[in-house]
Formats: sequence, C-alpha cells, structure tokens
Amino acid sequence: MRLPLPRNPGRYSVALVCLGNICRSPMAQVVLERRVAAAGLDDRVTVRSAGTGDWHVGQPMDSRAAAKLSAAGYDPSSHRARQYDDSWVDDHDLVLAMDHANLAAVGGRSERVAMFGDHDPLEPGGEVADPYYGGEDGFADVLAKVERTSDALVDELSALLSSGSYA
Repeated sequence: MRLPLPRNPGRYSVALVCLGNICRSPMAQVVLERRVAAAGLDDRVTVRSAGTGDWHVGQPMDSRAAAKLSAAGYDPSSHRARQYDDSWVDDHDLVLAMDHANLAAVGGRSERVAMFGDHDPLEPGGEVADPYYGGEDGFADVLAKVERTSDALVDELSALLSSGSYA
C-alpha cells in the first residue's frame, strides 16, 4: 500500500486506532514512535493512538500490554487512553485501524484511512487481533505484528519524506 502524501510537506502524522486504546493501538504507538526515532524521523513524524470507545479514557495501558512492551525494552508508562474523534481524519495524514470493526467505526477505507495490517510484510491486509480477553500469547502476537509492520511503515515514511516528491 502506498502512503498518501503529507498535508504539510516534510511532516507526517499517523493515527492508530483500536477499540479501547489500552492494548493494540498504544502498543503500536510505542513501537512505531521508537522506530521513527531510530530512523531519525521523530522531528518530522508524529504518532498518536486512540480507541473508538470511551470506556478507558484517561487510563494507562492494559497491564499485560505494558508488561509485554517493558520486557521487550520499550517504555509504555506515559500512555493514557483517549477516544478517537472524527476530526482525526482531517488532522492526520494517515489513520490506521487495527481490525475491520475499527475501520468501519472510523468511516471505512478512504485515501487517508486504511488497515494497519495493510503494511504488514508477512500478512498484508490482516487484522491485529484483540488480545484483551485472551492469554499472554495474544500480547506476544500483537507485539510481533506491530514490530514488523512498524519497520515497514518507517521504511515507507523514510522513502516518502526523503524523496521530496510530496512538495
């Protein structure tokens, strides 16, 4: 999948969306932010996450998600859940939903709205399964998927922002 052009040349904003913003999208946010920084793009790329529901607004990440990230060397401590707002489509260059229900909740596919899994190099178009009601393996699966997909996204962002073709 090709990234849409940035609204502001030289800058790019990505929003990640799941159901409650305590498992999948915050895990993806933490990983993608780390990958963006490692690529030297953190001054040009911003990453946010939100949930379509409001049940967890203001709460930290699910403890199992935070533990899985911490064990892998990430810092999940600053996350606080927030709710997705329809204005995010206009405020971000790209909105990526974790599953088809999240995609429908944010208005479906468009030029700037897609599935996070569309960028997964191993399972293109696949969903990031919600691990909330499952065991530890579900969180490990989410982490593996968001790590490899974040790597692919950073490669795409780097190519887009370095090409100057958006100007």
